[in-house]
Amino acid sequence: MPPRSTPPRAWQRMLSGRRLDLLDPSPLDVEIDDIAHGLARVARWNGQTFGEHAFSVAQHCVLVEELALRLEPKLEPRYRLTVLLHDAPEYVIGDMISPFKAVVGGGYKTVEARLEAAIHIRFGLPATLPAAIKALTKQADHVSAYFEAVELAGFGAEEAAKIFGRPKGFPERLGLDPWPVGEAQARFLARFRELDALVHPPK
Repeated sequence: MPPRSTPPRAWQRMLSGRRLDLLDPSPLDVEIDDIAHGLARVARWNGQTFGEHAFSVAQHCVLVEELALRLEPKLEPRYRLTVLLHDAPEYVIGDMISPFKAVVGGGYKTVEARLEAAIHIRFGLPATLPAAIKALTKQADHVSAYFEAVELAGFGAEEAAKIFGRPKGFPERLGLDPWPVGEAQARFLARFRELDALVHPPK
């Protein structure tokens, strides 16, 4: 009789000691320190950016939250926090460029959505976001992608505009400069704590 096959391991051990099941994530296994640590070490654009340091997902998230606030100055703190965490699942599944996401298809999206829901629940945020907030996050993400493409990833302005759209109401350049890993981790974590204090004021 052949040996019984065991299912492949689907969890990852975090530096906090948590074991996060990637296929069935529990909010109880989500820690912000793990997220900040991971995102600061995940490179945008598969690392194909100028500069001594990679442009991390952690820095991207901080930038997108700033851009969302420019686009919607009255954005509630809880939604500012969801924007900051919009790419948080990438602390365990990495950053996959959009063309490859399209090839991989639904499986990636399913895992990403489950992780996002667990992260939101862990931090007292809506598991499902209103359509307007999703649209704002996507718009801010595209603004960030345009400037990242032009300033860091070697795209011409015309090419970037065709792919991401030319942002209106913004300067020609944002002056992006990739942060070192430690700085990206610390600044992401500091921004999270600022916004979390507004969403969940100490009693």
